[in-house]
Amino acid sequence: MPELFELPPAVLLADLAAGTRSAVDVTTAFLERIDALEPDVHAWAYLDRDHALAQAWTADARRADGEKLGVLHGLPVGVKDIIDTADMPTEYNSPLYAGRRPTRDATLVARLRAAGAIIVGKTVTSEFAVYTAGPTANPHDLAHTPGGSSSGSAAAIAARMVPLALATQTNASTVRPASYCGIVGYKPSLGVLPRTGILQHATMLDQPGLMAMDVAGVALLADVLAGPDPFDEQSFRPPLSSLTAALATGRQPRLAFVRSPFWEQVDADSRGRLEAFVASLGDMVSPLNLPPPFDSAAEAQRCIMGTGIAETCREDYANRRSEMSSILAGIIEGGQAVTATNLVAALRTREALRSAFREISAPYDAIITPASTGVAPLRTQGTGNPIMSTLWNLLGAPAISLPLLTGAGGLPLGVQLVGRLDDDAGLIAAAGWLERHAPAPARS
Repeated sequence: MPELFELPPAVLLADLAAGTRSAVDVTTAFLERIDALEPDVHAWAYLDRDHALAQAWTADARRADGEKLGVLHGLPVGVKDIIDTADMPTEYNSPLYAGRRPTRDATLVARLRAAGAIIVGKTVTSEFAVYTAGPTANPHDLAHTPGGSSSGSAAAIAARMVPLALATQTNASTVRPASYCGIVGYKPSLGVLPRTGILQHATMLDQPGLMAMDVAGVALLADVLAGPDPFDEQSFRPPLSSLTAALATGRQPRLAFVRSPFWEQVDADSRGRLEAFVASLGDMVSPLNLPPPFDSAAEAQRCIMGTGIAETCREDYANRRSEMSSILAGIIEGGQAVTATNLVAALRTREALRSAFREISAPYDAIITPASTGVAPLRTQGTGNPIMSTLWNLLGAPAISLPLLTGAGGLPLGVQLVGRLDDDAGLIAAAGWLERHAPAPARS
């Protein structure tokens, strides 16, 4: 029999609903797992065991009283430490915000609580959710990075410290850590998930992400959290179709293989493994080459992201520059140097690429492409190269990393699927099909 912490979210929720497990039992099991592994992994920026158990006791009491319960009632969840929580610190892994206590929950957290989730604690992020790493190690090999900036969330899922976790992505901060840690990391379309109460970098690029050990877990979480946010200028899209229902379609997807403009940055071993995986899928996958304009994606992303971070950190940089890392200060200074003309050009490039991608991707349910440039590098080498998500994040397209490959040194190597613009249901259906049907050799 598997340990409780190894069970998928859907199984845990079914057991909770049936009364065969209590929220206290489930929360206690995950807290014991954290106690066992956290001294080595360092996934948590803040953890209050008594508060987590108090939430669980309340959840059990509400169930005993016959109250109407939410979809996630009694299930533990981790929250990245750039997402506000009214009962816990949110410090951005920066001395500038040490001890910061928000007065209200981020919209995502409020929806988690309304659904009955147990907020276990805050997971480690890199400084201001950019490139300066926190203390977190990769559970598969402690000498290697879990990626950034959603390092704590990815490591917590990989180490089975929680069944679900919130992440974010402005460049590659959900997909890359998921690839490195051998978990499912899903970045929905821009506008699907509310961003109120989350550290802002660039409004055209900031997108919350979701992490679990299986596709059903992130689909369930998205179904609970998606919906309009009147305080988020990007939240104007129609309601999200049920992703849990999309998983049940069972139809073999139409897939394309895109090496991307940055293919040469993927190491040779990882290129070979991904190409072999694609070949194993046979004629259900068609090769697809992107036209030259897509080569400009990285520069457009850099320009938009840099100016956004420069504006977000303007006062902090002016008043407390000495307390920032040289990496963060360099990003801010680069963003300050961008001219208005260059920013407008970058935004126009983004819209042109979105229009072109909408047409190019129309015949396919999803695109297969690298999730990272290789396996997780050593922690001494940083949080890894984000380039394999840059184009897709710039487009605001839905993307997911699936733990379907093993790379060099026995470390995980994710396979990224990218969906059509605003077609999250199609992406999740394709991801679920691959999760069930990927050839066995791809998993070895």
